[in-house]
Order: sequence, then structure tokens, then C-alpha cells
Amino acid sequence: MQPLTASNARVKDARKLSRRSVRAERRLFLADGPKAVEGALGVDEVVVEVFATAGALEEHADLLESAPRVTVVDERALASLSDSVTPAGLVAVCRHFDAPLEHVVRASARLLVICADVRDPGNAGTVIRTADAAGADAVVLAGHSVDLYNPKTIRASVGSAFHLPIAVAPDPAAAVRAARARGLTVLAADGAGELGLYDADLTGPTAWLFGNEAWGLPQELAVLADHRVAIPIHGHAESLNLSTAAAVCLYASAAAQRG
Repeated sequence: MQPLTASNARVKDARKLSRRSVRAERRLFLADGPKAVEGALGVDEVVVEVFATAGALEEHADLLESAPRVTVVDERALASLSDSVTPAGLVAVCRHFDAPLEHVVRASARLLVICADVRDPGNAGTVIRTADAAGADAVVLAGHSVDLYNPKTIRASVGSAFHLPIAVAPDPAAAVRAARARGLTVLAADGAGELGLYDADLTGPTAWLFGNEAWGLPQELAVLADHRVAIPIHGHAESLNLSTAAAVCLYASAAAQRG
């Protein structure tokens, strides 16, 4: 059978998932690259179909054994489905997998991440990856945060988006209140915080609240936290970027909880 081309109706239909409105309507998205496809295949009934070039089919034969359907496409068709500069030969059509907020913010959680109005997909994906690495229980993308299913978000998570529960919540304040109601101490990462990271008690169940890359947390949201926590700056840098700050905070919590 000849590989499908970019003009094939199925390829063209899948390509429409590059638009957020279509993803939301169909509850489908594209996972681009071997790591994303591997992560998606590790979650029951998420993957609908994998498009693969002949070369990728051979290279990733073991990985694709668990795929429900594999369709061979030519290089141009694959490139039309990928937003990567150098496509890696695999793109999966997947079902949405986000969980309800009440399932994610639960009393048994020890470490939770709430992202409020995080707009950059690279940052969001990196925070998800860091949360996964630090052993967090879940992530909440709240408010006007970037689409979880943006291909750049999924790719930046390097598969971690499929490893831990993620909720998409329209109201950051509701997420904060839910965390506090379930016994988590909410710590807002804030450069002007009244408490330094080294002085904060991180041993108990904690929800870290991170704000927008450019303007941080709005006052009305920050006041809902139990404490505002500042990361010490020992050199001359003005601040840390969001994903780096998240890594510092989450690993400080991981160390304290495992100490």
C-alpha cells in the first residue's frame, strides 16, 4: 500500500487539529514526536491513530506495536501534521485526557502545581515536565493559560503530560480554594513575597501557585495563598524565569517532604 500524501482526506482532516477551536470541538489533538507518542500510548484509550513515515515505522516498530492503528504517510504529509522544524516521523491523533479539578485536587495530594494565566506553551510544558520529575501529584492549568493540547505544550513536556493528572480550570481562585479546602498549604511564588524560600515550611502537603511569565500573580489571587514566597537572588540577576523558578520551588518541596 502506498503511503498517504498530504492531499489525502484523512491527513487533511487530522491537520485541522492544529487549530485550538477544532481541538476543543472534537476533543482531539496531535501528539508530535516519539516521546509524545510513547507517553500517549502509555495511557489507556488516548491514542486513536498514529501517522508514521516508512523510516519511523521501521525505527520505532516496538513502540508502535501497542498503537490501535498505524497509517504510513510520506514525508510531506507527516511534515504537514507536525509543527516541528525537523519532524521526527511520528504524529498521533489523541483524545483529550485532562481530569476534573475535583479529581486532581484531592486530600491525599502532597505536592500540587497551579499555573495561573501561563501563556507560553514552552513554559507550560516545561513546568509539567518539572512537576513530573519532582514527584508532584498533579498540575492545574488555570485561567487564561495556554491550551494543554497545543503541540508545543505537549512536546515541551517530553511525555510528562501523560504521566500525571492534569486539570484545566477556568477560575484560578477556585483552584486555590479547592487546594486549601483539602488541607494543602498554598504558597504563591512571588519575588516580593514576605517569606523566603529557605524559611518556608515545605514539609507538609503543599500547592505551589505560579503566575504569568510577564506580570506574575494578580493581587486578588495572591492574597488567597497562605504565604507569598520569594526565591533568594544571590547575584545580580533581576529574577528567574517561570520554568526555572518552578523547578527551584518544586525541588525544594520534594527535598523537604522526602527528608
